[in-house]
Amino acid sequence: MKFGSIDNPGDQNLSLPDDHPRTKNVLSTYGDKETPSVYVGCAKWNKKDLKNFYPDGVGDELEYYGKNFNSVELNATFYNTFDKDQITTWYNKVPTDFKFFPKVNRYISHLKWLNDIETATEDYYDSIIHFKEKLGTTFLQLRGNFKPKYFDRVARFIGRWPEGVPLAIEFRHPDWFADSEVANELYQLLEENDVANLITDTAGRRDLLHMRLTNNEAFVRYVGANHETDYSRLDEWVQRLTKWNEQGLDNIHFFVHQNKEKASPKLSAYFIQKLNASLGTDLEPPKLPGEQNDLF
Repeated sequence: MKFGSIDNPGDQNLSLPDDHPRTKNVLSTYGDKETPSVYVGCAKWNKKDLKNFYPDGVGDELEYYGKNFNSVELNATFYNTFDKDQITTWYNKVPTDFKFFPKVNRYISHLKWLNDIETATEDYYDSIIHFKEKLGTTFLQLRGNFKPKYFDRVARFIGRWPEGVPLAIEFRHPDWFADSEVANELYQLLEENDVANLITDTAGRRDLLHMRLTNNEAFVRYVGANHETDYSRLDEWVQRLTKWNEQGLDNIHFFVHQNKEKASPKLSAYFIQKLNASLGTDLEPPKLPGEQNDLF
């Protein structure tokens, strides 16, 4: 994932901005659990992307991944709509507490721009529903040039989304957050429909750190810059998520990418251990082969 990459991350201020004032208000209406539900994973499970993670002679990659992580951000569904047999095969390879967080198919989001997509959305839903209780939050990523003038399309998509199926949306055009009138209308729409306002943390697009939660879910797509600052940035996320948990946040869904996919499992292990220490959770960090375990 090279979105928002920069050449010299060490020369930039990559700290998190302050919370949006309404985030605390939103979280204050929740908070019935002292220990939050936490899912941490990578964007993919294949050996080509997760270099040096799988030991020699490993069998099925998803089975091994599922023994080390409790979730995956499923980008495969962005490129293809899979039949029941394929979804069931994946379902059967992971533990009972594992969850898939599928990305909405690009035909809906990128090719049709949320226009005339009723049948495609039904087909997509008919596919992912076979994850059953292992289905996590589905997320819709909008194109970088998908502007607020298409607000009505977003509202229609949300209005037709199946009830009871958690949804998050990633907005990438800066005008969704830069114009307060537009932003407030958007936040109201998401709050009223219990849709998560997905947060993307990547070095070159700090404008996407709106820090405005719209329900009881922090869905974060974290993109490391292949730099030592990746760790200090994760430290700050631990602090912020702990603060949100104290304010009422119950659901943390955090997915680790890198601009050049080299060490997402290592960053995930670091993040999980820090989060466990801060929140009192007991999420098992992934096993890292060889000397990589000594880094933590």
